[in-house]
Amino acid sequence: MARIIKLPSLPLPGDDRIKSALVATTGTLLRARKSPDEALGDLFAEVQAKQVYSDGKTFVDLIPKKRSQQIKKEYLLAKKDPNFDLREFVSRHFYEFEHTAATYHTDTDRSAREHITDLWKVLERRNRVDRGSLIALPNMYVVPGGRFSEQFYWDTYFIMLGLAADGKWDLIEGMMKNYVHMIRKFGFIPTANRTYFLSRSQPPFFSHMVRLLAQHNGRRRTYLEYLPYMLAEYRFWVKGRKSVNSHIDTRAIARVVQMPNGVILNRYFDNKTTPRPESLREDIETAELAGLHDSERLYLDLRAGAESGWDFSSRWFTDGADITTIHTTDIVPVDLNCLIYQLEMTIAETYRLMFQPLLARKFRTLAERRAATISRYMWSESDQFFMDYDFRTAKSTPHVTLAGVFPLYAKVATTQQAQAVADRLERDFLKPGGLLTTLTENGQQWDAPNGWAPLHWITIQGLREYGHNTLADKIKDAWVNSGLEVFAQKQKMVEKYDVTSDTRLGGGGEYPLQDGFGWTNGVLAALMDEE
Repeated sequence: MARIIKLPSLPLPGDDRIKSALVATTGTLLRARKSPDEALGDLFAEVQAKQVYSDGKTFVDLIPKKRSQQIKKEYLLAKKDPNFDLREFVSRHFYEFEHTAATYHTDTDRSAREHITDLWKVLERRNRVDRGSLIALPNMYVVPGGRFSEQFYWDTYFIMLGLAADGKWDLIEGMMKNYVHMIRKFGFIPTANRTYFLSRSQPPFFSHMVRLLAQHNGRRRTYLEYLPYMLAEYRFWVKGRKSVNSHIDTRAIARVVQMPNGVILNRYFDNKTTPRPESLREDIETAELAGLHDSERLYLDLRAGAESGWDFSSRWFTDGADITTIHTTDIVPVDLNCLIYQLEMTIAETYRLMFQPLLARKFRTLAERRAATISRYMWSESDQFFMDYDFRTAKSTPHVTLAGVFPLYAKVATTQQAQAVADRLERDFLKPGGLLTTLTENGQQWDAPNGWAPLHWITIQGLREYGHNTLADKIKDAWVNSGLEVFAQKQKMVEKYDVTSDTRLGGGGEYPLQDGFGWTNGVLAALMDEE
């Protein structure tokens, strides 16, 4: 199998700054390599189809020892041999890049909170050279853990909450510079720094990162420094807004959707219509189950679901139990539009700090129109909850999920709506271990009975914005206790938690439960350190 390559020792501080500067300046000029599926062709398809590795992400993360073209030529010759061994061929031509901290063992004498602080060093990565699908970044970054060894977009905000709690502002600033680098290089923030993620983003939390860093560096200085990159992110999400019109077939283009009142809102999307390279076998199996001859739309909807971060959930399915009914690109998500509302408001606030009243008014007006449209089309009187909107059917989707709490977090809900959401959360979502993600149990990881750290943070903060502090504290206590209970049993933090079972260990989805775990650590640290 693939051998382990250990990282070299870190350079001296002076050398370190020079190397980071070189990556930041020259990296934007270099074209990114092809995604492994494009670079390796039939070899890639065969490795994934035959499950040389049980987890499809393993192969896309391996580093080729030679140029891809040369490996492909050797493969075409070697496979003609009746004794050809695919596994041996892959082992000979690819290797795994693994950080030396992989051998870390938990000190059982340390508390859960101390364990989180210890783990930041374990989850730190530095990669200033393109290695296979891994894209070079100028500065150190923190990864989620387990199979996720990249700087993931929306994970990073919740990781930063914990880094801030531990005073690691230099690391936060370095990760922000990595995002500046990616925005300059690609025009947007991809899911993570992998070539196979360059066709999609993730929930846009960049403006929240700016706000977090401003707590340490000062609001005016920080907002002005990052304004060009917030604007670049905004342009990415609203690209195509001038091309949509009221005709049903062109009401949506890329990530924009024209609502019935003429206001432009957003949806999740992807720039490709092929199976995801890291989940090639799973996506092809889904298409086969669906019995489709032309699977491009299905693959697009699967990819768009991955951009949402909720991969996968009943909220994207027509039939909540059947992933083959996924139709993500028909859906205008309430959480995404609340995040872009907050981006618009942050840009408006930055222009106000710059004494640019016309530009400030422009973005504030855009934000206010978005908020009014969210309230008009995404509030369900019958459900007394905020819901995603299906623009094809011109009505709410039938799935009640924690995405409906984002209007509280963004402060676009009315007092009455917030009260109704709080009542529904306490009645239907709150379990002994925290909050269910949805009310549907179907084996998908972003459904019941799983609970997730980022959604707990959003919910707790959203409830506090409307004065529902008792419920917020009740949810906080349940969630923190879940983390502490699993740590007491397993001496680790995990990616997701089953909020209904005694073990609290989450499950479901396309891969085994991961430990590490970045956003769990970040949210727990921030909550545990509250006065």
